[in-house]
Amino acid sequence: MRVLLKATLDTEKANEVIRSGKMPEQVKEILDRLQPEAAYFGPLGGRRTMLLVLHMQDSSEVPPTGEPFFSQLNAEVEMTPVMNAEDLQKGLSALG
Repeated sequence: MRVLLKATLDTEKANEVIRSGKMPEQVKEILDRLQPEAAYFGPLGGRRTMLLVLHMQDSSEVPPTGEPFFSQLNAEVEMTPVMNAEDLQKGLSALG
């Protein structure tokens, strides 16, 4: 299943990680581990945000996927099932 992970970083914690010089390393570790289909970074709602499109085989992947964002960045994390155009067409064709 394709999932959109939205991680909204805590400003103070992100500032601390940036000042320490560890942000590039932490982001690289997360991306290497999760292997997202796509990754986007920018300010949403005035806060640093990461948007990752991931593939999950099972709901048991939710805890290890979200944990680095919680423990390393004090982030608020949302995970939402999403579809690309091909997935949508497949789903709509099943409607009959």
